[in-house]
Amino acid sequence: MDLSGIISIAGMSGLYRVVAQTKNGLIVESLVDKKRVPAYSTNRVSALEDVSIYSTGDDVPLKEVFQKIFDKEKGAACIDHKSADAELRKYFKSVFAEYDEDRVYTSDIKKVLMWYNSLQKEGLLDKKEETKAEDKPKVKATATETKLKNTVSKVKESKTVKTASAKVKTQGVRKTGAA
Repeated sequence: MDLSGIISIAGMSGLYRVVAQTKNGLIVESLVDKKRVPAYSTNRVSALEDVSIYSTGDDVPLKEVFQKIFDKEKGAACIDHKSADAELRKYFKSVFAEYDEDRVYTSDIKKVLMWYNSLQKEGLLDKKEETKAEDKPKVKATATETKLKNTVSKVKESKTVKTASAKVKTQGVRKTGAA
């Protein structure tokens, strides 16, 4: 379950995938209708991989809560987020029993269930084994990185470095008139 690049924007419904970064914000694509819109630096943006849920112990990352829902529903969609408040709390308690009932509001539960159903509908909640950092293939260097490496190697290969100061004879201290 990879939530990297999936964000929520305050004031805009639904979830978005980060497509590109601009000078003063992001270009995001809606998961629902695939429309691309700008998200400016003034918008409040939350990355789903950084969101966590209050529990009676340590805070639990949203990814783990989604995994618990995924396991309970066997990969299918969960209860509709528009259900009655008592029914939502009962369902969330059955999935994630150790959540802090005082600090997790019904609106938070609705949001989590809505996000889960949206991600499940798009097929982004696959139960894939995540690879470790050393198992991932190396990313090909960008053109800028390659050019920089070539420049550094050329400088190392040259045996003498010419400087302008070797040719210029220094003058004495110039008087400015102030004493």
